[in-house]
Amino acid sequence: MRHVPAPNAPATDAFVALLTDEGRALLDELRDHDPAQELATATRLRRDHPADLVSAALGQARLRQRAVAKFGAEDAYRMFFTPNGVEQATRAGVAAYRARRFAALGVRRLADLCCGIGGDAIALARAGIEVLAVDRDPLTCEVVRANAAALGLAELIEVRCADVTEVDTSSYDAVFVDPARRGGRGRIFDPEAYSPPLSWAVEAARKAPHAALKIAPGVPHEAIPEDAEAEWISDGGDVKEAVLWFGTDPGTHRATLLPGGASLVGRGLPDPAVRPVGRYLYEPDGAVIRAHLVAEAATELGDGGLIDETIAYVTSDELRASAYAAAYEITDVLPFNLKKLKAIVRERGIGVAVIKKRGSAVEPEELRKKLKLAGANSCVIVLTRVAGAPAMLLGQPARA
Repeated sequence: MRHVPAPNAPATDAFVALLTDEGRALLDELRDHDPAQELATATRLRRDHPADLVSAALGQARLRQRAVAKFGAEDAYRMFFTPNGVEQATRAGVAAYRARRFAALGVRRLADLCCGIGGDAIALARAGIEVLAVDRDPLTCEVVRANAAALGLAELIEVRCADVTEVDTSSYDAVFVDPARRGGRGRIFDPEAYSPPLSWAVEAARKAPHAALKIAPGVPHEAIPEDAEAEWISDGGDVKEAVLWFGTDPGTHRATLLPGGASLVGRGLPDPAVRPVGRYLYEPDGAVIRAHLVAEAATELGDGGLIDETIAYVTSDELRASAYAAAYEITDVLPFNLKKLKAIVRERGIGVAVIKKRGSAVEPEELRKKLKLAGANSCVIVLTRVAGAPAMLLGQPARA
C-alpha cells in the first residue's frame, strides 16, 4: 500500500510471526492448499499452532496464489504480500523492462518512492542498481525487507519507513515514483488527488538526473508536462500503465508492447484518411491507442486507412505483419441488424464467436446470449461504426 496512514501494530506483529521458523513452515505446508477447504485446513492446523498465526498464514497463502499471475510461481511463493500490495504491484515483466531502461541510462543508485511491497525495487536490484525503497506504512516496509531477504537482494535494497515528501534524494542518480491511485472509493482519476499528488512527483523528478513516474494509462495528454517523455506499456495485449520519463526524450510519446518489447515512437503524423472497409481489419494494441499513435501504426499497413474518423480500427487490402496491431480477414461488412446476424450464425453453424466492440452501444455478452451460438465453426464479430453508421463486421484472425 502506498503513502497511506500506518496500520495498527497487531497487523505488523502478525506478519513478523510469519518470518519465524514456525511461520515459514506453515507457509510451505499451505503452498498448494485449496481455498475451498480452508475451514477444514484452519481447524486442523490450530490443533498444533496458535490461531492468530494460522489465520495470518492462510491469508498470506491466498495472497501468494493471487501473486503468481504477476510474479510467477518461483518468486511469488518465496515473497510476502499485503492485499493492496498484490493489487497495486507492478507486473514483474513490466518492472524488469523499466529496470533495463534505467540501467541503460547509466543509473547505479535510485530512490524508489512509494515502493509498495517492492516489485519495482526487486527488478531494479536484479538489474544491478542500488535501491532506496521508501514507504510510510510500517507493515509495507516489513514486507519489502522480507522480500529483499527472501530473494537474496538485501544488500542492494535499503528500506526506509518515511514520508516520501521528506526524503532527500539529491545523492541518487534517479528517482522512481509510483503514487497511490486508489482511495477508499476506488480508482482516483484526478492526478492531483494521487498520494502524493502528481505535481509534487513531477517536481521531485525534475531535481534528479533521471526519473520515471508511474501514472494511470488514461491520463489526459494535456496533463503531460512538456519536458517529459510519455510511455504507455501493454503486457500480453493489456495496457498496464503509463510512465512519465525525465532526462530522456522530452516531448516524445511512445507505445511499448511486452513481452516482445516492440516500441513505437510518435512522429506527429496526421490521422489516416477514412476509406471503405478492405479485406483486412487491424486492431491496434491498446498502448498504441492510448499513446495516440494509430497513424504511426497504420504506416506499416500499406494502403491503411480508418473505417471511421472516430474509431481506432485500421483497414487495408493488404495483409502485412505488424507488432502493433492484430489482423483479421473480413468476410462480411453489414449494417448492424440483430435478426440478420442471428440468421448468419445459424446458417454457418457458428458455435464459437469472439465478439469485439468499439464505438458500439451493444454489449457483447448480451449479444452472445441472444445469438444462441451452436455449431462446429467459429468467427470474429466486430461491432463498430463504419463511416458514422452502426455496422457489424464478420471474419477470422488473419494468418500471415
